[in-house]
Amino acid sequence: MEEEEEAIGYLDKVLEDEDDSEPGTPTSPVSPFSAGEKGERDAGKGLEMRKLVLSGFLASEEIYINQLEALLLPMKPLKATATTSQPVLTLQQIETIFYKIQDIYEIHKEFYDSLCPKVQQWDSNVTMGHLFQKLASQLGVYKAFVDNYKIALETAEKCSQSNYQFQKISEELKVKGPKDSKESHTSVTMEALLYKPIDRVTRSTLVLHDLLKHTPADHPDYPLLQDALRISQNFLSSINEDIDPRRTAVTTPKGETRQLVKDGFLVELSEGSRKLRHVFLFTDVLLCAKLKKTAVGKHQQYDCKWYVPLADLVFPSPEESEHCPQVHVIPDHELEDMKMKISTIKSEMQKEKANKGQSRAIERLKKKMFENEFWLLLNSPAIPFRIHNRNGKSYLFLLSSDYERSEWREAIQRLQKKDLQAFVLSSVELQVLTGSCFKLRTVHNIPVTSNKDDDESPGLYGFLHVIVHSAKGFKQSANLYCTLEVDSFGYFVSKAKTRVFRDTTEPQWNEEFEIELEGSQSLRILCYEKCYDKTKLNKDNNEIVDKIVGKGQIQLDPQAVQTKNWHMDVIEMNGIKVEFSMKFTSRDMSLKRTPSKKQTGVFGVKISVVTKRERSKVPYIVRQCIEEVEKRGIEEVGIYRISGVATDIQALKAVFDANNKDILVMLSDMDINAIAGTLKLYFRELPEPLLTDRLYPAFMEGIALSDPAAKENCMMHLLRSLPDPNLITFLFLLEHLKRVAEKEPINKMSLHNLATVFGPTLLRPSEGESKAHLTLASDIWSHDVMAQVQVLLYYLQHPPISFTELKRNTLYFSTDLLIRLMAGVVTPCPKAGQAAQVPGSRDVPHIP
Repeated sequence: MEEEEEAIGYLDKVLEDEDDSEPGTPTSPVSPFSAGEKGERDAGKGLEMRKLVLSGFLASEEIYINQLEALLLPMKPLKATATTSQPVLTLQQIETIFYKIQDIYEIHKEFYDSLCPKVQQWDSNVTMGHLFQKLASQLGVYKAFVDNYKIALETAEKCSQSNYQFQKISEELKVKGPKDSKESHTSVTMEALLYKPIDRVTRSTLVLHDLLKHTPADHPDYPLLQDALRISQNFLSSINEDIDPRRTAVTTPKGETRQLVKDGFLVELSEGSRKLRHVFLFTDVLLCAKLKKTAVGKHQQYDCKWYVPLADLVFPSPEESEHCPQVHVIPDHELEDMKMKISTIKSEMQKEKANKGQSRAIERLKKKMFENEFWLLLNSPAIPFRIHNRNGKSYLFLLSSDYERSEWREAIQRLQKKDLQAFVLSSVELQVLTGSCFKLRTVHNIPVTSNKDDDESPGLYGFLHVIVHSAKGFKQSANLYCTLEVDSFGYFVSKAKTRVFRDTTEPQWNEEFEIELEGSQSLRILCYEKCYDKTKLNKDNNEIVDKIVGKGQIQLDPQAVQTKNWHMDVIEMNGIKVEFSMKFTSRDMSLKRTPSKKQTGVFGVKISVVTKRERSKVPYIVRQCIEEVEKRGIEEVGIYRISGVATDIQALKAVFDANNKDILVMLSDMDINAIAGTLKLYFRELPEPLLTDRLYPAFMEGIALSDPAAKENCMMHLLRSLPDPNLITFLFLLEHLKRVAEKEPINKMSLHNLATVFGPTLLRPSEGESKAHLTLASDIWSHDVMAQVQVLLYYLQHPPISFTELKRNTLYFSTDLLIRLMAGVVTPCPKAGQAAQVPGSRDVPHIP
């Protein structure tokens, strides 16, 4: 509690200069194991922990079975009286209230009876993964229970009100205590017991997480527990969030029940500036709030900014929408710079922890990271979500993804189907409703990594390969496509898009994508119906709005996806099922440059060999791909960022390697993102980077120079030091990327975006060299990667560079100065009046 109060106090301090402060409490739950302790635990201790986890779970399983028994106890006598002249309940009421309880009891009794002897007669090689796998495979029974849960509660409540006998029964059910407990029985209400199965699924999933953590990867249980966890997680994500009316209900002064259906942090554009709000959707009203500033130790409360009764809430249609207030969009390079700052702080924190640094220093870094992440969270969203009160004002939220916009819109529209009445809340009612928000909220923390426990997964860094196979469940033919999104730095980014499958109810895409992950934990699939009606323009962003027909999300559990094999799965969305497969390649594996064994092709072959063979200055593959992108892809939104279909890219790779005469025909027919992807793949698979292994350290040091003149001399000299084929190809690509960036208002690709995509591809060292430069594989935004992006950005922002002028210009470095530089005696081009620095200065680049 003290930690939470300190964090809340800190947040108030961070936001104290803002008149309209943004809420959030960056709490840090205490983990039972610190990172250091985890590193010290050996395999033996891991197996011992495994036993402890299982023992604890077995004890809680016994309690759960006793609770189910207590719930079933009155069912038989109630059924017996149902056929008499004086029934307590009808058979139908009994079936509704006790629906699936018997089945759940039998499943868990069998599981407990099988697990108990294995734990009691413990052996480190004992296997029980199959028991958890079987338990997970029977979650369909829980789905049926959850779907019936609300009706069961309502029926039990009505029966209690109309029948005194049943009321007495339901108020005091006796639950047996555990075998070793002194308490023989405890009294529990029926309502509380009916909630236990819902609570149990969550508990089982957490236990599976812990078990996997302490099970060696080569243990026979490991793949079985992985599978059980995947099934459990997918089941949990499919359950509706509003299943617990006890937790999500508030009673109005008139005695009516108002339930909380959904809540979350959204960015509101208010009076021209971005404000982080906590938005609460109740069954009849949408309430926008912020956390009040309070002194440390004081009880936290929300302050209502505005509310709209759902009966009065409307969404302006795209064509009817008025123009948005002017939204100040933060340039991409500022967002990327902030990501770099966050990653630098993360690295510093890891070093402090590894060196067992002072807790005060770590806390300072944590606070700084929160400030930066908070800024990113506030400034990254750009998708408009407009809400209008038919009796007055409009409100505008900015979201990071179409997924969130669709989620909020659907949740509101679902509630609006009920018979809702317009109303005005009195000051007392508004106070009661706002006062309930702190207690009822389901989202407690701002979604930033600094709020996470050290023990939580940092997410995945590397490449996720996804094949979108097909979809079923459409009631009528439509033009259909899917997009893929993954989370990065607290918000979601669209990464790939399938082609449009026209006029069908069963699209068969079978398209593979390679998606770069930056600490990602979730994959989203959105299914759209393509709209070709140009009259339906959204005035907010001047784009035609395609209709979302389904959406779904799965957790990317590191332990479940880090296998070499493809893993097949299905996402269910609004009655539609999308079938897909995925596999993951970690960053350290994906960074390898593997030279081709055949020197006859172009992929994996040195650029000098290819240009000499072709008698060209720039490889044919580079010229043709760039020509095609400029011909028909330069205005494509997300060109070079959106993944092309992997099978198309591999097909293009094969024809270029074979020097097939049909290359030009194939290029003209191929999807433009696949051609862009082929160009990226070519540079990524070069046996050494385009800017060479030899010069890599100098590029890294040159970009870090603070004196502009010194940096200019150094960076231009490094270009002149490149072999001619590398230099000419680099300059050719550079001018192309500048032309792409000129179309940024249409294609949304800035110079910084392009530098982020191509920087690591053109500079990342080959495998032998990279070992000296790689930092943690879990940090895609390492210092090296940041510098690689900055190097390319430097050249992209530079005035046009001519090969002839570059080679002719010998003024950059005199021979004498270059020799002294190579010997490490002076820094290049010191400022006027400034003495040259001695060796050891951080500004001296190493020029090979």
